[in-house]
Amino acid sequence: MASLRPTRKAKVKPDLAVGLSSQVHDMRMLGRATPERLSAFSDGVFAVLITVLVLELRPPELPTFAALLSLWPTWLSYAVSYLFIAIVWTNHHYLMRYAKEATPRLMWFNFAHLFSMSLLPLSTAWMAVSRLSPQPVAFYAAVFFLVNVTYICLIWELIDRSPVDEVSPTVRKIMRFRSITTLCLFGAAAAVALIHPLAGLGICICCLIVYLKPDPPGAEKSLT
Repeated sequence: MASLRPTRKAKVKPDLAVGLSSQVHDMRMLGRATPERLSAFSDGVFAVLITVLVLELRPPELPTFAALLSLWPTWLSYAVSYLFIAIVWTNHHYLMRYAKEATPRLMWFNFAHLFSMSLLPLSTAWMAVSRLSPQPVAFYAAVFFLVNVTYICLIWELIDRSPVDEVSPTVRKIMRFRSITTLCLFGAAAAVALIHPLAGLGICICCLIVYLKPDPPGAEKSLT
């Protein structure tokens, strides 16, 4: 009569188990959106926007400097929009440094931010063709207002939700105060532009100055 022997369970080697778990983790990460992928996609959109702005430029019909200078509304519109895209991209790049993962809320806020930026070539072309007429300039300022609204949403998601040891309360207050103040000024610029277009455009340009340096005082210390 054959003796019954207890069956031995197959043991998985520790190295093999670690390797399998790491492969499963890598496969999950490949299927998940990451902040790096989100930033790369956003960079592509910003590059396309600048390209579209350049394609809207047309040379003067006459080969004279006077004809070139007569297109000053077009050059001014292009210069302000180019500066605006550069500042928005710089501030967007700064905010994304605080992103640990691409949450659904962050992705939708980012898509809203890019959508508002996609209106810039249209508003720029309309303002340039109309030679800085009141309603096109007001619409141009309204686009700035919308971009700032979505920027505040990104601040709320990336800065206000970050731990205190990563972002100091002083940095939070400065960024919140700066964004809300410029939001009010952009709204005022849209209203002023309906009466004085150049004044409204000037308010928008002045608001861009405060965003030339995206990080407020003390931000570098909070990142280290």
